[in-house]
Amino acid sequence: MTEELDEFTEDARAWLAERLPRRDGAPRRSVAVFHDLPHDEERALIERIQAWQRTKFDAGYGGAGLPPLYEEAFAEVEREFETPGQHELTSVSTALIAPTVQMFGTAEQKELLVRPLLRGDALACQLFSEPSAGSDLAGLGTRAVRDGDEWVVTGQKVWSSGAQFAGWGELITRTDPEVPKHRGLTAFLLPMDSPGVDVRPLRQMSGGSSFCEVFLDEVRIPDTLRLGDVGGGWAVTLATLGFERGHSGANADLGGGFAELLDDARRLGRVNNPEVRRLLAEVWAAEKVAVVSAQRDRESRLAGREPGPLGSLRKLAWAQRLKLVSEAAAAVLGPRLVADFGDGSYRWTEHVLGAPGYRIAGGSDEVQRTIIAERLLGLPPEPRADRGVAWKDIPK
Repeated sequence: MTEELDEFTEDARAWLAERLPRRDGAPRRSVAVFHDLPHDEERALIERIQAWQRTKFDAGYGGAGLPPLYEEAFAEVEREFETPGQHELTSVSTALIAPTVQMFGTAEQKELLVRPLLRGDALACQLFSEPSAGSDLAGLGTRAVRDGDEWVVTGQKVWSSGAQFAGWGELITRTDPEVPKHRGLTAFLLPMDSPGVDVRPLRQMSGGSSFCEVFLDEVRIPDTLRLGDVGGGWAVTLATLGFERGHSGANADLGGGFAELLDDARRLGRVNNPEVRRLLAEVWAAEKVAVVSAQRDRESRLAGREPGPLGSLRKLAWAQRLKLVSEAAAAVLGPRLVADFGDGSYRWTEHVLGAPGYRIAGGSDEVQRTIIAERLLGLPPEPRADRGVAWKDIPK
């Protein structure tokens, strides 16, 4: 299998070389973690990414039924070339929601969405978190009440990346408040143009509006769009979050890194500063560890093992690496980080202000540490006062 994977990698590299220019090895000028684009430009970026996704899919790459190891190998080779870019919504559609529908969907739901999502013909966002149910996602309160062959949904979601451009949403609701919180959830596939859906982009401190809040006012969803069993929404949620944590850090081009920091340190004459050298070394080491970690995951899957809670370990390390890059940028730039000197250094604010978002997205750092402690290290579970208590009886 290793020989087959190597042959696949070389074939993919040759295919990419015919269609994309190679990267010249120079540092990227953009170090943004989240986009700060006008609405029309952001939509145009998504459309370019979708067009490239279709090209890859039709050629047998990019999610077209490839085993996970081959998808990872292709993604690694793809980073050697200049691609149309990246966006949270397209990543969520292909890497999170498509495999969730493949896992839990009916035959009709799979036909409706899996291929369109993987090919870039459809886009879907997550409708999970709520203003009072973020890290404690199972405590969400958006209600879905059955009415014949339909469900009537009312509530509010927040931090839904790209919802303003999505045609679909993976929606987690509470259908039974009489049972403990994890057991009363049900998942749905929501057409985002349904009457009663109101999407409002949120301006982030990094400047962009990648996240949205979504209001649901008596939205009617047919039972044919229920994803999984009634009351089985937590299993659907965990699957999507597992795909998200496993995918975390897969894109090495998100934000700035060692190459960009070193380039600015040399330009500003800061490479001999002891603190700058220390932080540059830490960033370099963190990036190398990430490469080794990805290789370990690949070899584990070659041996037939699933990553499990190791996805949380990888996600936590990725968020910490983004934070470390911010600290290094502050040491390299000094006052240039907070004042625009007109020399391009001020662009690092887009990384520094965006990086904290990934300490929350996909489960906060604290949640990841709890998962690692309980499921990987075998430590005693965290005390939970609401264990076994009906959701309606939990103090809100």
